[in-house]
Amino acid sequence: MTKPSISFWVISVVALLWNLMGVSQYIQQAYNTESFRAMYTSEQLLLMDATPAWATAAFAIAVFSAALGCISLLLRKKWAYSLFIVSFIAIIVQNIDGFMRYSFSDFDSFALSMTIMIPLFAIFLIWYSKKAISKNWIS
Repeated sequence: MTKPSISFWVISVVALLWNLMGVSQYIQQAYNTESFRAMYTSEQLLLMDATPAWATAAFAIAVFSAALGCISLLLRKKWAYSLFIVSFIAIIVQNIDGFMRYSFSDFDSFALSMTIMIPLFAIFLIWYSKKAISKNWIS
């Protein structure tokens, strides 16, 4: 293995923090915490409460595999690439539910931007981990 650049470490840590926020969001939603419920209107909560189990499972798989992928990057393990692919597939599955049940009027600008940013960030992590493998930063 060759020594990775400083940007590798910065990107890996930022990606881990990003994905830990996703893990936190999942845990808050799964345990239906008071702080989670306070972030949404009653109409939004009704829609979220109707989320099918398969979409919730996809959410869990997406955030936990991405967080593990980031930890793998920091440990310089190439299975980070596979974990990021699993996460991306789970994001797509989760978004299928969202696009089937919600209309654009159900999204505020923040929710819409996150719906776009999350898969883009996942694609970036797939690309970046593949680049790290090709540069022999991870093995």
